[in-house]
This record gives sequence, structure tokens and C-alpha cells, in this order.
Amino acid sequence: MVWIAGGRFLMGSDAHYPEEAPAHPVEVDGFWIDRTPVTNRDFARFVAATGYVTVAERIPSAEDYPDADPAWLVAGSLVFSTPATAGDPNDWTRWWSFVPGADWRHPGGPGSDLAGLDDHPVVHVCHEDAEAYARWRGKALPTEAEWEFAARGGLDGAEFAWGDELVPGGAHRANTWQGAFPHENLALDGYAGTSPVTAFPPNGYGLHDMIGNVWEWTDDWYRGRHPAPAAKACCMPRNPRGGSAEDSRDSSGPGLALPRKVLKGGSHLCAPNYCRRYRPAARQPQTIDTGSGHIGFRCVRRLTI
Repeated sequence: MVWIAGGRFLMGSDAHYPEEAPAHPVEVDGFWIDRTPVTNRDFARFVAATGYVTVAERIPSAEDYPDADPAWLVAGSLVFSTPATAGDPNDWTRWWSFVPGADWRHPGGPGSDLAGLDDHPVVHVCHEDAEAYARWRGKALPTEAEWEFAARGGLDGAEFAWGDELVPGGAHRANTWQGAFPHENLALDGYAGTSPVTAFPPNGYGLHDMIGNVWEWTDDWYRGRHPAPAAKACCMPRNPRGGSAEDSRDSSGPGLALPRKVLKGGSHLCAPNYCRRYRPAARQPQTIDTGSGHIGFRCVRRLTI
């Protein structure tokens, strides 16, 4: 783990997606944070020691999903596949599919395995799974403010975790998507999927993969916008937390309106033409029961938990 001394920074952004606004000063206390996302090797040790079964490996209960087609009440997770054409950029079902049998051991579904992926981030983990691993290690999941402060690497206000250019000097600093998403993956950064967690340079705090590779769970409930900046410097939020579980629900979508946590950092599927969320300020909601092939996590340890 790496010690982050804490301090004040400008959280969020007024220049990008509306959910990142308003930019507002906050303060966080010092904390330890994992140098990299949790890897498949790390998670395998946890499962071997505890016998833990992830959400993706469990058969969903009909009581928990009363409106679901019984045929879909099977163990599995969301897997990405590249469509043949551009098609409708808003129809995510063209590239995401629920695949029975997909889980952290089988990231591409049945027939896939972790051969050669020990040092890649574990994926297909839900929030509950990440919490269980963190408890086993005597750690916790980061708050959104802790995560963003760490991701900035001391560059308060910079666009990216390494400065203001996405590809400075032509050098890729994170595993993101090059080409026209979702059908054209040029893999100019060397990776079409996930990458080893130290494949790209660390940020100013010595942390790898704070941007790209996989989205990372935080422990904050999602809300659609940040709170307004404090009227006085003396009232600056310290160690802020997100909204409430109830307010995090999205009742406008299909099915159950489940609580949602904040994801940070973007992933290898973030592209300039589709999802410019490979930045410290970027954020996205995720229902707590849903994992996928591009969501992972890392942990923190505070002086007082």
C-alpha cells in the first residue's frame, strides 16, 4: 500500500459530464491505498482461504427478482463482445451480454480461464464481493473523495492523472480504447482487453491504474451531482461521503430500482467518441448486484476505521 498524506483538493469538474459538477473544494485525512487494483492472484488467495462464492457464481433468488424471466435466474455476469458495425451508439445491449457461467474465474464465460491473467485485475466482482475481500484483508473500500484525491497524484485540477494531455508525447499512460467504439479497437496502447496492473506508469503518488484498465468500486452511494461548494472556507467538507442508498436508486430504468454505488477511473472500454471517463473527476453509478468484465476494485486502510 501507499501512504497518501491527505489534504485539500478541487473535487469534480465543471468541464465534462453533468454528474461531475459542480467542482468543489474538499479535504480528506491521510490514508493508505493499494498500489494497484486487486489482481486475480490476490482474489484467488482470498477465495482459497475463505471459500467465498461471488455474486456472479450464485443462482439469483426469484424472491429478489420477482419480475425476472425464470430462464435468466442463473449464475453469470456481463461480458463485452465487439459488434461488427457501429450501429446505434446508445444501444449497449449490442456489446454487453449476460453470459451464464461468466465469473471471476471465467471472465469470458464458459471455456475461458485465468491462464496468463494472474497479474490482471480481478473482474466480475460486485460491491458485496469487493467488501468481503476488503474485510478479509483488514481494509475497506475507498470513499469517492479518497479515491479521486489519490488518482490526481498531487496534480490538483489537471485533466488526467498525469497532466492535461491524454497521450503526452504519443505515450499511452493508461489502458483505454483507441478507435471508434464499440466496433473498432485499434489497441494502440498494446491491449485490447485488461492489462497487467503495472503495465502503465504510476501517477505522482506511485499508484498504478487509477485511470483505465477497469472501473473501481467505491463505498459511496451515488447521487446525480456533487453538492454545491461551501459558502465559506471554514465550512469546507472534510472526508465527505455520498448520498443515501434510497436516493441512489434509479426508478426510470427497467426492473428493480436497486441501490447504486459510485465507480471511478474508467476502463479499457472508455473511448474519446463514446465515454471520456478516463479522468480522476469522472464517475459512474453501478447497481450493487451487478459486476462485469471491466469492473474491479482496490482497498484503503485508514488510521481509524
